[in-house]
Amino acid sequence: MTDLELTGLTAVRLVEGYRKGEFSPEEATRAALERADRIQPDVNAFVRLLADEALTQARESTERWRRGAPLGPVDGVPTTVKDILLLRGAPTLKGSKTISENGRWDEDAPSVARLREQGAVFLGKTTTPEFGWKGVTDSPQSGVTRNPYDPTRTAGGSSGGAAAAVALGAGPLALGTDGGGSVRIPAAFCGIFALKPTYGRVPLYPASAFGTLAHVGPMTRDAADAALLLDVIAAPDSRDWSGLPAAPGSFTTGLSGGVKGLRVAYSPSLGGQVAVRPAVAAAVRRAVERLAGLGAYVEETDPDFTDPVQAFHTLWFAGAARVTQQLGAHQRKLLDPGLREICGQGARRSALDYLAAVDVRMELGRRMGRFHDSYDLLVTPTLPITAFEAGEEVPKGSGHRRWTGWTPFTYPFNMTQQPAATVPVGTDGDGLPIGLQLVAARHRDDLVLRAAHTLYEAGIGAAGLTPAGS
Repeated sequence: MTDLELTGLTAVRLVEGYRKGEFSPEEATRAALERADRIQPDVNAFVRLLADEALTQARESTERWRRGAPLGPVDGVPTTVKDILLLRGAPTLKGSKTISENGRWDEDAPSVARLREQGAVFLGKTTTPEFGWKGVTDSPQSGVTRNPYDPTRTAGGSSGGAAAAVALGAGPLALGTDGGGSVRIPAAFCGIFALKPTYGRVPLYPASAFGTLAHVGPMTRDAADAALLLDVIAAPDSRDWSGLPAAPGSFTTGLSGGVKGLRVAYSPSLGGQVAVRPAVAAAVRRAVERLAGLGAYVEETDPDFTDPVQAFHTLWFAGAARVTQQLGAHQRKLLDPGLREICGQGARRSALDYLAAVDVRMELGRRMGRFHDSYDLLVTPTLPITAFEAGEEVPKGSGHRRWTGWTPFTYPFNMTQQPAATVPVGTDGDGLPIGLQLVAARHRDDLVLRAAHTLYEAGIGAAGLTPAGS
């Protein structure tokens, strides 16, 4: 099998090949590293490649597979880690010039630790905006990350490097973080799958300054790979006081069953609150019609809430102010100007302002809880637009001030802590990917994954998606 063929395989297919002796983890890792080197000048997906370490891990994995004794279901699979999460032996700079590379860097985040225990191969750290603060990926520390389909466009963010790497074959598994859409936004722009699990399903340490808005989630080629990854990383860790107990069963096993009989609410524009581009609306509607054809009971209806953006801004801006609170005047000058601006706004919010935003959040959670008494799934566009100019926080001429202006379908479900995923459902007239969002009640990650897997099996998830650099 050629390197190009190896980099095109899912994690599930790689593990099957290891088991059958068709190829080795060392071969797959060399191919992924070569791919990462090739794409880096065009898309800037990585802040750090760990070639020597990855090849050592891959050789060890190859020997385990030769003996028939893999450590777990992801043994030998090339994997990337967003540079927000700790990876032992590599600096975690979070896109910021205010963090020094000097340090011990001797601890793994919980999700990374679970992957290491089961033999995953770590290719490197992927790009993020500074402290993951916005919905596109550019930072003072690592520059601009670009879209695999058109390098003049953004990859989205804040897990933009992870999305670009997966889309272009530099490792089929990626760890991202999502505080307002940050795995779903770049996945939708880059034509891959991503899941923001129920809050606490994947433990997080150190705790995020953005509090319980922040989730760790898988970014992958398809839903089956995401289920495989979630089976590994959704394990309790004592360092996360808010983490959930172990899931009752395997997410991979739960993929089967289809969507027949599921009650699906389809909301094309959140009750007319969102202006959605016609190409996006049409692609999402076609996929929803396919769900109906596969046996789901689909009703066009809207969840009962108005845009909670002001409350989200209070929570988000206060978190940004907190993460930069200890910086001196010189360090503050090094910050992304947009981040510096929202930190100032967040610092001016009072405790009463923050608690009022928490009240909005709790009411939104109550409304969505009641909504899911009647519907198993909510379907929306992931984003109302496709990828725009790289290096910009908002599309030129849009009139938006902040990234939340063009992400109205994503951040509400961070406030409610619900599982939400994005599935690629086609492209627009410029060949740019379009995403469909699936949302379920808290703790029903299995339903989101099952519906997404059904779309992939029906040929929806990969329709027409071929990155320009592949």
